[in-house]
Amino acid sequence: MEHDPKTTPPAAEEAAGAPAGGESTDGVHTATEPKPPVAPPEGGDGAAGPEAHAAAAGVAQAAEPEPEAAPEPDYRDQYLRAMAELDNVRKRARRDVGAAESRGIFKLARELLPALDNFERALAAAEAQPENRDHHLTDGIRLVQSELLGALARVGIEPDSPKGERFDPHRHEAVAQQPVDGAQPGTIVEVYSAGYTYGEDVLRPAKVVVAG
Repeated sequence: MEHDPKTTPPAAEEAAGAPAGGESTDGVHTATEPKPPVAPPEGGDGAAGPEAHAAAAGVAQAAEPEPEAAPEPDYRDQYLRAMAELDNVRKRARRDVGAAESRGIFKLARELLPALDNFERALAAAEAQPENRDHHLTDGIRLVQSELLGALARVGIEPDSPKGERFDPHRHEAVAQQPVDGAQPGTIVEVYSAGYTYGEDVLRPAKVVVAG
């Protein structure tokens, strides 16, 4: 059946005759509704907001390892070390004081020994005279000599009179050697002057005569 243009429905004519771009038939433009903005997909290249930056900074901070705490000092070990060092200082001080005391005693004794020798010679000369054997003068000299020897003994100095002993070159000084009947060679037969010792040290060697 042939299509009659006159029988075309008005709606179809409007659709067919409507201009493109929303322009009405009477030349008036019709407004089109704006499309809503499309949010960028997550993980895209779009600019991130403050919340995203804060979250990223928090993740970075959480990923960094915390610094290790310094070990607590061992106060007991420090105390023991300090006490040991203090004990060493005390021992060194005692050794220094002892060494200084020994040097002082040595020096004083060396000054006194010649006086003691003169006391002995004076007593021997006085007692050799018959008129002085019972004299109070010799008794007084002998008393002073005994007091001096006692003072030296209290600090460790002892006289050494080695008559009859074997000669020891470390402790004795031989001033003569001669044959003596009944004495074995190397035996001290006479002491010219007594020696003195301070502990294990020889303060002055004894001067002796040795049998040859």
